[in-house]
Amino acid sequence: MTIRVIIADDQAIIRSGLRMMIESSEDFEVVSEAVDGADAIIQAKLHRPDIALMDLRMPNMDGVCATRKLVDLPQPPKVLVLSMYNSDAQVLEALDAGASGFLLKDLRCEELFSALHVIASGGRVFAPELLRNLVRQAARRMPVQVTGVDAKVAALSGSERKVLRLIGMGMTNEQIARELHLAGASVKTYVSRTLAKLELGNRTQAAVVAYTIGLVGHPAPPAPTTPGRHGPGPSI
Repeated sequence: MTIRVIIADDQAIIRSGLRMMIESSEDFEVVSEAVDGADAIIQAKLHRPDIALMDLRMPNMDGVCATRKLVDLPQPPKVLVLSMYNSDAQVLEALDAGASGFLLKDLRCEELFSALHVIASGGRVFAPELLRNLVRQAARRMPVQVTGVDAKVAALSGSERKVLRLIGMGMTNEQIARELHLAGASVKTYVSRTLAKLELGNRTQAAVVAYTIGLVGHPAPPAPTTPGRHGPGPSI
C-alpha cells in the first residue's frame, strides 16, 4: 500500500528536494506541500495523509504547535520532524507534542525511506546522534522504577542482552533484525521477552535501563554469567 505524505517546510527548495527523494520510490506519494504549520493543518484535513514531514522553525505557526494540532485531528497523520537543529529541548518538545520521530535534514535517501516505513507501521525513529541525549533526558525526567534491575539484567540470555543494547541505541525492530540476521517475528519475540523479564512497559524505559547500566552511552561492563553456565548465552 502506498504511504501518503505531506511536506511542511517554509523553504521551497527543501520541499522540492524532499519531494524528489520521496517520489523516487513507488512506496510513497507526496499528496501536498505546506508553507507553514497552519497550512500543514489545512492540507492534512484536505488530503488525510499517513505521515506529515514537519519542519520546526516556520512562520505563523511553528512545527511543535502544528504537530500538537495534527495529532488531535479525527484522522491524524503520524508526524516525522525533520530539522537542521539538534537541540535537546526541541526534540523533547516535538515528542511531547506527539511526533513519532525526529531526524536531521542531512539524512540519506534510504534513511528517510526506512523512517517513513517504520512510522507508518506505528514505530518511532530518532537520529542516532540525538539518541544518547534523548535517553539521558528521559532518565532524568522519568527514572525507571525497577527493583533489582541489575539482577533482572543478569537473568537475560545473551541474545536478550544484545536486543536490549540495540533498543538502547534506538534501533527499530527492522534494524535489529538486519543487525542480528533475524526474522522480524523473532525480533518481536525477543523484545517482548526482554521487556517482560525486566518488568518494563515500553521501549523508552528499556533504553533508559540500557543507558543506566552502561550498555550504551559509555563502555559497557562485562556480560554477566549465571550459575552453571560458562559465559553469556549463545549468540543470536
